[in-house]
Amino acid sequence: MIFGAGGRAGRRAVAEARRRGHQVTAVVRDPSRYDGPADDGVRIAAGDATDAADVAALAAGHDAAINAAAALAPDTFFTSTAHALIKGLRQAGVDRLVTVGLASLLPDSDGVRLLDAPGFPAEFRPFCLGHAAGLEVLRTQAGPLDWLYVSPSGDFDHEGERTGRYEIREHGDPADRISYADFALVLLDEAETPRHRHDHLAVT
Repeated sequence: MIFGAGGRAGRRAVAEARRRGHQVTAVVRDPSRYDGPADDGVRIAAGDATDAADVAALAAGHDAAINAAAALAPDTFFTSTAHALIKGLRQAGVDRLVTVGLASLLPDSDGVRLLDAPGFPAEFRPFCLGHAAGLEVLRTQAGPLDWLYVSPSGDFDHEGERTGRYEIREHGDPADRISYADFALVLLDEAETPRHRHDHLAVT
């Protein structure tokens, strides 16, 4: 299942899951506004990733969850989402969570978070710090949940096409780019056959 299935990363994740023959529950706030992949293998469902009861009800019977939900005015959105996913997925018996994250939380080659580098735009800090708080909830409170936080090592190539490949990076680099379609490969690979756990994985 995919939370935030109406966003750019979420839509590509739905498409990649269908490409692989998976049955997908695409969770969005408003199904009438969903414009992602839709066929007999996609169940479009209204849901709130910050509500543990919603998460539990929607996740029942699924093998893994991908979380691509976001809010531009984060406040407590990312911490609330992390808490709800931990609780709801546990109740539903879903053990694997792959969540979409931010490169700005990665260290650069000198060990300094991109977020803390000189010149980082101040207007983006609240959004990034909201993400950081959500990641900290996963790191400290996930219990037995098998989670992974995945981000580009730099940024998305918004016009990029699917190449069918990606590389893992040890640190962040603002110059790196990955298309949404290739990023979806990582999400599905890690949901299907986990190779990385309890970590922030950077890809380009």
